[in-house]
Amino acid sequence: MIELEGVPELIDPVMVAAFEGWNDAGDAASTAVAHLDREWKGDVFAALDAEDYYDFQVNRPTVFMEAGVRKITWPTTRLSVVRVGGEKPRDLVLVRGIEPSMRWRSFCNELLGFAHELGVELVVILGALLGDTPHTRPVPISGTTSDADLARRMDLEETKYEGPTGIVGVLQEACAHAGVPAVSLWAAVPHYVSQPPNPKATLALLNRLEDLLDLRIPLGELPEDARAWQLGVDQLAAEDSEVAEYVQTLEEARDTAELPEASGEAIAREFERYLRRRDVSPPGGHATAEGDTGPFRLDNPGGRQRPPKPPRSGGEDEDSSED
Repeated sequence: MIELEGVPELIDPVMVAAFEGWNDAGDAASTAVAHLDREWKGDVFAALDAEDYYDFQVNRPTVFMEAGVRKITWPTTRLSVVRVGGEKPRDLVLVRGIEPSMRWRSFCNELLGFAHELGVELVVILGALLGDTPHTRPVPISGTTSDADLARRMDLEETKYEGPTGIVGVLQEACAHAGVPAVSLWAAVPHYVSQPPNPKATLALLNRLEDLLDLRIPLGELPEDARAWQLGVDQLAAEDSEVAEYVQTLEEARDTAELPEASGEAIAREFERYLRRRDVSPPGGHATAEGDTGPFRLDNPGGRQRPPKPPRSGGEDEDSSED
């Protein structure tokens, strides 16, 4: 039985979770939750027992000095709560940690125990995967759920993914079996520039979270960081003709695939989102679309081979995500 002391009664709480590791290409998802915690000054109220879920030879503790005293920080998953003000205030329960090494079912059950005690109405899990997407285009964000009714109400995809999964997929299914509405938001990160950080992908996840929860998130310096990141990758790509050609191929494939989406209704929907945000100024290996790592990396220039060109039409959806 989980007993929470010092946690006030929450208003329409939503749990937002992200985990470092396989589900977190470019650290985009964990950085998004860290941003929420920092901007809204989250108050940590619980941490899972590290010895229950982590192999310390895989995720090692760190030593630091505090007032001349050596202390140890153990890898774990922490929960904090933040209150989002405005006309309709609500609380977010933020879950941030590392994908556990063991006992995944117990790990999910413990998080669901917190969700039950806090009266959480919805669980949103953030993830990021490596994909054949160009860094010059908007970051593809896919929203999935196992709940057909929720998919219709929130304009999400009902997940059909089959294959290797991480803690994001396991937690989403645990929520489904427990009767807790759950959604996963996935950002596709270019596999040829996968080193963290990726502020552009983090920003895209936060923008999609804004739309999903109908709230305003203070973005701070993220938009400027995203622009600087893209300019930096532009410069690196321009120095290598093979990379530049590959990026152009990805751009052509992406633009061709998105032509049917450039309808008046889609344009109007994006314009409405833009207006909503503009109206008020707010105060390890990784998962891939194919289930493995990409063959070509800008951050590993030694001994590169010419990248394969993606199909211009048909074939698998390059932006598909795991659940």
